[in-house]
Amino acid sequence: MSSSTPVSNSTALVSKTDMSDSLDFSAKADVVPATVARTKPISPGRRIWLRFKSNRLGYWSFVIFMTLFVLSLGAELIANDKPLVVHYNGEWYFPIVKTYPETTFGGDFPADADYLDPYIMKNLTSGHNFAIYTPNHYHYDTINYFQMQPNPAAPSKQNWLGTDQFGRDVFSRLLYGFRVSVLFGVALTISGTILGILAGAVQGYFGGRTDLIGQRLVEIWSSLPDLYLLIIFASIFEPTLFLLFVLLSLFGWLGLSDYVRGEFLRNRTLDYVRAARTMGLSHWQIIWRHILPNSLTPVITFLPFRMSAAILALTSLDFLGLGVPPPTPSLGELLLEGKQNLDAWWLSVSTFGVLVVTLLLLTFMGDALRNALDKKISDASLTGSGK
Repeated sequence: MSSSTPVSNSTALVSKTDMSDSLDFSAKADVVPATVARTKPISPGRRIWLRFKSNRLGYWSFVIFMTLFVLSLGAELIANDKPLVVHYNGEWYFPIVKTYPETTFGGDFPADADYLDPYIMKNLTSGHNFAIYTPNHYHYDTINYFQMQPNPAAPSKQNWLGTDQFGRDVFSRLLYGFRVSVLFGVALTISGTILGILAGAVQGYFGGRTDLIGQRLVEIWSSLPDLYLLIIFASIFEPTLFLLFVLLSLFGWLGLSDYVRGEFLRNRTLDYVRAARTMGLSHWQIIWRHILPNSLTPVITFLPFRMSAAILALTSLDFLGLGVPPPTPSLGELLLEGKQNLDAWWLSVSTFGVLVVTLLLLTFMGDALRNALDKKISDASLTGSGK
């Protein structure tokens, strides 16, 4: 009996030890997933977005710019000389999408209805009739023949930013001109990016004689006076947005191709490219799948500044009279009218303000994007934003 007691005590001691170890292990097992969940790695794309978002100036510039651009896409719902909805004599009409003759609303002529005519406006608001207009009652090419002030007219309740020398609403022309400039800049940026990547990738990847010949051709092409060519083509053909797009696209890829070429020259000598060649991948597969994704940093950083250059180019050409023909809304044309009518300060001030704000927003976005793609910047600022 006496000999069995130590054995039972030792057994109990071992069981307690095993139980405490199992409890410790279960506690650790419960803690480890939570720790792993808190230290979950951030994907490269989200890391770039958090870096960009941590730059408050660049992030809010992006928000403001996109808000203005979205509003400009719906410019017909903000500034238009046609009502959105008309209820007249028990019938519903939608002038924003369909053209109606003047006789439909009590007029005398079968011509298109002028909804700014005081007689038509009186018919649309008499009795149970009503019309819902846009906040601004003028399209970019609308001429208000019923205003009493001489043109260019100062800002008023009817024309928020006044009128130009032809009697057209300045706010409406700025809104539509901003949309034209941004869309033109986006199209020119996309075309220049594609051509620049193709030219730079071919030169940088193959190198040697291909790079030598390509560089000489680029130098010859970049030495051509693009403004002189624009003047020649403008004197031969009628200037249009498509013609300007084609001519500016021929020279818009030169700057980007040098950056892409440099990245490809550096990356093509790295080990992962040699391994891809050893595996028997084709040149196109190596370029598209391996080198290009690792060479996009200068390309993405280049985009906002390229858009700024495209908007400035279109504005400059319109100011010189080589841009789009009237009555297409243009920031450059409004600047030219402000130069010709120095007393009408609202023309130059409002247009210059829109142009400066647009370029500043794009510049701040470009700086923030460049910092977000810079791998040397610490990710310490992301801990608070990665929740």
